[in-house]
Amino acid sequence: MAMFLVMALGWGARRGGYITDSIGQAMSRMLVDFIFPALVFTQMLASVNLEILRAGWYLPLAGIAIMVIAEVVGLAAVSAAGGGSGRKTAVFLVAMPNWIYLPLPIVQGLFGAAGVRDILLYNAGFQLALWTIGVWTLRSSAPDLKSLKVLLMNPGLLATAAGIALAVVFPAGTMAGRDAADLFSPALLGLAAFQALEMIGSLTIPLSLLVTGVQLGGLKMKDYLPTRSLWAVLAGRLVLAPLVTVLVFELLALCGLRLAEIPRMTGYLIAAMPVAISCSIVTERFAGETDLAAKSIFYSTLASIATVPVFYCLVKYCCF
Repeated sequence: MAMFLVMALGWGARRGGYITDSIGQAMSRMLVDFIFPALVFTQMLASVNLEILRAGWYLPLAGIAIMVIAEVVGLAAVSAAGGGSGRKTAVFLVAMPNWIYLPLPIVQGLFGAAGVRDILLYNAGFQLALWTIGVWTLRSSAPDLKSLKVLLMNPGLLATAAGIALAVVFPAGTMAGRDAADLFSPALLGLAAFQALEMIGSLTIPLSLLVTGVQLGGLKMKDYLPTRSLWAVLAGRLVLAPLVTVLVFELLALCGLRLAEIPRMTGYLIAAMPVAISCSIVTERFAGETDLAAKSIFYSTLASIATVPVFYCLVKYCCF
């Protein structure tokens, strides 16, 4: 409910003229180029270490696999719906579930600390997939050297790689035990920089929701009606992608590649999530169909209140 209230604030601000289209676009660019990367960097640095990577090294790969499966499903669903001008955006939206903010409290309640650890490991894979496969899906279907350079230099991918690398070199907790004499030491200055980035990154979710509301507020009333592209996104993201993910993972299990129960159920829950909140700001930044992204976030999040519990119960009692 709180998420929809923040969206409503953005919608009202746009309708009331407090936020114009140009201001909304500037907010989106700021989110993608600075605020979201700050969140990604601090998230990686705080949650990844060698011990966690050794225990669940395969989960980032499983996260990438879940996204690739959803992308293939998206291609099929959007093609069946007739494609259209927003085809690449629709495929991108099907491929991008809300892989951390919605499932995190769910798996924490279901599986405790083990579930939280698995979510964070999946997150590493999804971050890499978002800034590579996801952005490439939006930008062009025929990658060239120039687009590859732009892709590799985008702030989100750099933040993900830097966060994982620094987390391995400087494990969390190395700042503990410093005293006042070390006030201007490189270690404490680094800690201060981390805390500043953490504060900036914490703005990601509320601002993303606000910007999504602004984007919805810029639509005409007729634009709120579901289109074929929107129906394709909803069907692909909430129904087809989760089911195909379970089918693929269960077939792999028959071949001897079976994940343990908690990582597997965590992956299934991620696969069933609605469109990621950050998708609208990414589509805004990389010339996607932002109107479709905003509507998909709203409708899929609303529908997931019913679809996710049903999917979880079906998987739990049919696959175990």
